[in-house]
Amino acid sequence: MASETMPPSFATTSPADPAAASPFAAARRVLQDAIAARAFPGCAYGVFANGRVFLEEALGTFTYDEPSLPVTSHTLYDVASLTKAAATTLAAMLLHQHGQLDLDTPLGDLLPAFVIGRPPGSQARHVKVRHLLAHNSGLPGYVEFFKTHSNATGVLRACLELPLEAGPGERAEYSDPGFILLGKALEVILREPLCAFLHREVYHPLGMHHTRFTPGMAQRLAIPPTENDTTLRQRVIQGEVQDENAYLLGGAAGHAGLFSNVHDLLRLSETILASAGHPIVSGHRKLFDPGTVELFATRQEPAGSTRALGWDTPSATGSSSGSHFSPHSIGHLGYSGCSLWIDLDEGIAVVLLTNRTWPDRESQQIKQIRPAFHDAIREAL
Repeated sequence: MASETMPPSFATTSPADPAAASPFAAARRVLQDAIAARAFPGCAYGVFANGRVFLEEALGTFTYDEPSLPVTSHTLYDVASLTKAAATTLAAMLLHQHGQLDLDTPLGDLLPAFVIGRPPGSQARHVKVRHLLAHNSGLPGYVEFFKTHSNATGVLRACLELPLEAGPGERAEYSDPGFILLGKALEVILREPLCAFLHREVYHPLGMHHTRFTPGMAQRLAIPPTENDTTLRQRVIQGEVQDENAYLLGGAAGHAGLFSNVHDLLRLSETILASAGHPIVSGHRKLFDPGTVELFATRQEPAGSTRALGWDTPSATGSSSGSHFSPHSIGHLGYSGCSLWIDLDEGIAVVLLTNRTWPDRESQQIKQIRPAFHDAIREAL
């Protein structure tokens, strides 16, 4: 869809509410105006800076209906493609750090079905793990597998058989199929489900106790709904993954399926910043070596791509991170309206969680809201 012109109300003007004295009042106003414009019914957001959590707040409600539960800073959201960074990439970082993952391993060595049946000279035989992380494998960006397949086996088989649209390394194209395959490749190395490894080795040690895949039935009503699905499931999607392909893959996939909250994502940001050498007030655990963070934060080929290994970096113009995050920043977006940006130079992290797809996917206002919000936060700091 064509992007919309930023409504004047999204400018970082001073609010007239009792919280006006807060240094973050302008950022709060951006979000309040977004809620009033029905960009999303509610949101949670947080800031980490100067070695500590500066802000954990929430605004609005789960839906536009009355009554509707209020969002809190601990509200769990479907973070959609933030899964790629906050789950799959973290696993790749740890495996590489521990010497269990060579980024130059051909994908066909881990998933033989990716190359079986292809001609000997096929470019698919040259696709490596690093190409999947960098979104330059040549695989297409998005495929609606759910329209032609009804179960995980069919989706995975179709993903393995996808033709390449470019040679590995030649073109940067953000690819969901690439991360579906990356998640499966990592599971071959791990010999266990990716989600089990992440809970044991990442989320539990970091105190990210709310972050999970496939929330239980008892938790679902405490999670904002993402969509009234009239395409596949014919019901309101609440507490289960919105992405249709991830749903058919059991709700836990390399590209989508993670649920998290502001508190936990700030904990993750804290360990990345600590690993990058920033002093942390809490003495929080360092999960990664500095070299691992730097490697995965380095932009990849081709020239002009903003993609690092599993992470994105700010573009020179029009970045969702706004205009103040340094080039040495990493982050990621989620289709549901979520984002995480970490400035490795300045030691700053900002989390924004929304359900901007409620009740449907029509609104694109989030494209203007994100940079306005991030600019207001950075200017306050």
